[in-house]
Amino acid sequence: MPDPKDIDAIFLDVGNTLRILLKEEPHRAAARKEIALLVGTNQDPDEFVAELDRRYKVYRKWAFEQMVEASEKELWTKWLLPDYPAEQIASLSAPLTYQFRQSMGRRVVAEGGIETVIELYNRGYVMGLISNVITEREIPEWMEADGITKYFKSVVLSSVFGKRKPDPAIYLEAAKCAEVPVERCVYVGDNFARDVEGTRNSGFGMIIIMPDPADKDVIPTPEQTPDIIIHSLPELLNIFPPK
Repeated sequence: MPDPKDIDAIFLDVGNTLRILLKEEPHRAAARKEIALLVGTNQDPDEFVAELDRRYKVYRKWAFEQMVEASEKELWTKWLLPDYPAEQIASLSAPLTYQFRQSMGRRVVAEGGIETVIELYNRGYVMGLISNVITEREIPEWMEADGITKYFKSVVLSSVFGKRKPDPAIYLEAAKCAEVPVERCVYVGDNFARDVEGTRNSGFGMIIIMPDPADKDVIPTPEQTPDIIIHSLPELLNIFPPK
């Protein structure tokens, strides 16, 4: 196993790693209504968003296969609402993306997440985020609201960069922004297949997986086996000593 003492930069995934999704139905229902209001449809919000979900699955399949991410405007005008005036939908793409993500549930920071980030930063590590995500503004705005922007030198979102994991390009871009050689970087993700493959192919020095509890029975193949498996972010403090 790589020596944690050789690591200078720690990159975290966002979804199911630094933040977790709570599928609270009142929150989701309110978002569905807001989407219908934004678009101006008279269709039942639940039925309308159910159709968006269907179209989104088609988009995700394409995005996974191509390892690319559409911009918010392209997502809505080409994939989710191509039957509406493009100029109108493009102007609404940011709030639509935000509400569409809220229709999936409410996102909160994982227990001990912020405290772990701050402590690792104080220990001398360069901190970064690498995330497959359709939103361009939500992550930076959340980081600013929670007061953690200053701790992250490198933040690379697929919606902004255009490439998505497991394409090595997104990891290489993140290391470049952090100004740290890839072999001295570690990535902490949640997906055995996507995160291990992309991290290894990029040349990162270490890969740590914090599995989604729903995947507790998943047995990774040898190619998908990370260097370390953890079950909570504070465990990182036991792995990475002060620089």
